[in-house]
Amino acid sequence: MPMRIAMLSVHSCPLGKLGSENTGGMSVYIRELSKELGERGHHVDVFTRAHSPDHPPILELGPRARLIHIRAGETKDLDKSSTWEQLPEFVCNVEDFRLRSGHRYDLVHSHYWISGWAGQSLRSLWGVPHVVMFHTLGAVKEITMGSKEPPWRTPCERSLIENSSLVIAPTEREKDLFLRYYGASREKISIVPCGVNLDLFRTIEKGLARDYLGFNGEQIILFVGRIVPLKGIDRLILALKCLKERDHVKLLVIGGDEQCQSEVDRLRDLSEDLRIKDSVEFLGLVEQQKLPYFYSAADLCVFPSHYESFGLVALESLACGTPVVATDVGDLGNIILEGKTGYVVHDNDPGSLADKIALLLSMPKAEAEAIDAIRASITRYSWGNIAEAILREYERILGKEPGADA
Repeated sequence: MPMRIAMLSVHSCPLGKLGSENTGGMSVYIRELSKELGERGHHVDVFTRAHSPDHPPILELGPRARLIHIRAGETKDLDKSSTWEQLPEFVCNVEDFRLRSGHRYDLVHSHYWISGWAGQSLRSLWGVPHVVMFHTLGAVKEITMGSKEPPWRTPCERSLIENSSLVIAPTEREKDLFLRYYGASREKISIVPCGVNLDLFRTIEKGLARDYLGFNGEQIILFVGRIVPLKGIDRLILALKCLKERDHVKLLVIGGDEQCQSEVDRLRDLSEDLRIKDSVEFLGLVEQQKLPYFYSAADLCVFPSHYESFGLVALESLACGTPVVATDVGDLGNIILEGKTGYVVHDNDPGSLADKIALLLSMPKAEAEAIDAIRASITRYSWGNIAEAILREYERILGKEPGADA
């Protein structure tokens, strides 16, 4: 039977500019999953906080999938602490939307801890199951990076893990983190990986991609993602300095908006101090539709993050047939086939990164067959497969915990 699903992404609009401070892999996940569920006959309403007067209240994401902007506080971008303060108003206005539309939702699926608080409130209000996916964990960020998270974040996450119907973790490693730092019940957590859009992220002949982007004959190392310390871009710049032969090597950094400018400035200063500023180019935000050209034009993509819940960018690169060098975060140790589709380094040491980067740069130009093999290694992560796995979890929870009429 078709379900009606309320999906929450309060602090981050799924249609925001990818690579900006609050818009990354989670937004891609929500958008792609919602469309896939809609194509399978289910109805998905994605609720986010209205943050711009230019956006209409309702936008179609795909068949039976909608993005709904809910007013909560001023209609402008807010930081996470300010968004947290607006959650009671957000919940009230979601309920007002539901009453006016006459809908009954079968379950709530929240993304991130801020949305989780709202989702738990709606669960109580509607009497339906509540599924949570965190995407990052406050306790792990504090331990990994010394990140200063709001003092109420980790207690909120712990409460959500204990009281939600189901927690979805993208990897076995993330599940272990729930057990270690939050005392979670193993039975409460199901593992469903993230996915990749195989129609968008496709192989493009390298010469065509380079001509389209106007690149010359330099070897290209690519980074794609948000420009924040957690991503370890400084380690990648230090690795570039370690390369013995870098005269014709260029590092392209994609991502970052005005809110990330201080981190961009820090990285620019680092490259200047290392006397490699001419080898590092910051391209800012790039439309998602153009990313396959950058992946295909690059000789390799580097993912030097200190912590990830999964590692979506690596999937995108591999789907385009471009090998990846990455730190051992998220599920990259399983996604990357050592020596075949790239390399995983077990710490964030610039020398280790440089060794693997140099190894890939020294290899002969990959033939079409090898590029197709790289892509084939990750086709199991299609969003169609991921949506089917999520639906099985929804059905299991609805069978165990049937929702009451709202």
